[in-house]
Amino acid sequence: MKMQVNLPGHSYPIYIERGALARAGQLIPPYRRICIVTDDGIPRQWVKALQTVLPASFVVTIAQGEGSKNLTVMEQVLTQMADAGMTRKDAVVALGGGVCGDLAGFCAAVYMRGIDFYNIPTTVLSQVDSSVGGKTAVDLGSLKNIIGAFWQPRGVIIDPEVLSTLDDRQIAAGLAEALKMGLILDSELVDLFELDPLPVDDIIARSIDLKRMIVEDDEKEQGRRALLNFGHTVGHALEGAAGLNTWLHGECVAAGMDFMLDDDALRQRVARLTKKLGLPEIPVPDTDLLMDYIRHDKKTGDDGITIVTVAQAGQGQLSRVSFEEVRRRIDARRQETEHE
Repeated sequence: MKMQVNLPGHSYPIYIERGALARAGQLIPPYRRICIVTDDGIPRQWVKALQTVLPASFVVTIAQGEGSKNLTVMEQVLTQMADAGMTRKDAVVALGGGVCGDLAGFCAAVYMRGIDFYNIPTTVLSQVDSSVGGKTAVDLGSLKNIIGAFWQPRGVIIDPEVLSTLDDRQIAAGLAEALKMGLILDSELVDLFELDPLPVDDIIARSIDLKRMIVEDDEKEQGRRALLNFGHTVGHALEGAAGLNTWLHGECVAAGMDFMLDDDALRQRVARLTKKLGLPEIPVPDTDLLMDYIRHDKKTGDDGITIVTVAQAGQGQLSRVSFEEVRRRIDARRQETEHE
């Protein structure tokens, strides 16, 4: 399957196909210097398969996890790119999950004021969401994605076969992002999560197509693209408060969605689905601590914060609310948990 992200001046294809990794040399112009950014948790078989079809490539390996998404590691990657003599005609390829994609994409965005970037996502989370859209960033301390740029890839290659080496926890965390996509945009995608066995390939394709449409409609997140932040306002705060390597991003997003579901029946349905996926119950820390993180969120302003709420599957809503409203939601969920 091939989709096209149509944007003024930088449209690009998305390839979704089992075995696509082995064809990457046909989808990425190969005869130039190519920096493959991966992490030490990616099975070597996938790295070797990509190197085989990109003969002029070299590999930069970072440590697995959110802890690598910082300015120090970014400088190390950029230094290796410069030492390899990369020019404006060369390219960066991310082979990994969201951390690799965010870091490698940001390196491509700033190296010589911007060079080609290709994304080959290897986690469910990155295959259903983060690989498309051009958001690149690194963290600053425990503040997630606070330094970054919009830098669209030249192409995205999604090969569901690489998911065969993922553990169940990573798969569940990624599927949480796909469930998020359905809750805000597509009730039929939510329905797919009721099926046994889960139609993972269909969930990936439907999710990334929704992401494609949102990006085409609102590339720089000036409006409707902000719907994709559903679950992230509290989710990012939970992630930061616990330390960025405690919970997976998708796990925190799933937990964060619960605070923004405005229908009891829907909340119960989502709770059943997240339990079915095997997602953990993340303890809610002190409200003041969470609010400190939320006040540093990119969506905040002096007058409050933009949140995404859902009262009916497939119909996400954007609202500008006060910080006190967010606090009220957190306290209300905390009280419900204490009485269970």
